[in-house]
Amino acid sequence: MPDISRDVTSLGRGQGVAFLVGAMTVSGAIAASCSSPQTAEINANKRAETLMKWVHIGVFESVLLIALAAVIDPEHRNGILWGGGITLIFMYGCYVHAKKAGLESSKQGTET
Repeated sequence: MPDISRDVTSLGRGQGVAFLVGAMTVSGAIAASCSSPQTAEINANKRAETLMKWVHIGVFESVLLIALAAVIDPEHRNGILWGGGITLIFMYGCYVHAKKAGLESSKQGTET
């Protein structure tokens, strides 16, 4: 089992930019594939399944890009993986919550 505390502290100097690149790659890939969590929640009754299909496509694209970057740049691998991984978990959670909250809401969406 990996020692997470050791891995996080091993990011070291110069890894911050790599961390942010990993994080923004995930955010950008998912955003390019679907609408915001707010819009997803508002219109979940009309298109929850379609939205989650595109979230999963964005997740797949993110994982592929982050993995490739980690292989290409071993010096910054930890930052790339941590930035991408943490943001992937956060963004996926936002969309899962949006779908759940939207489907449970009685409010009218913006799509007819």
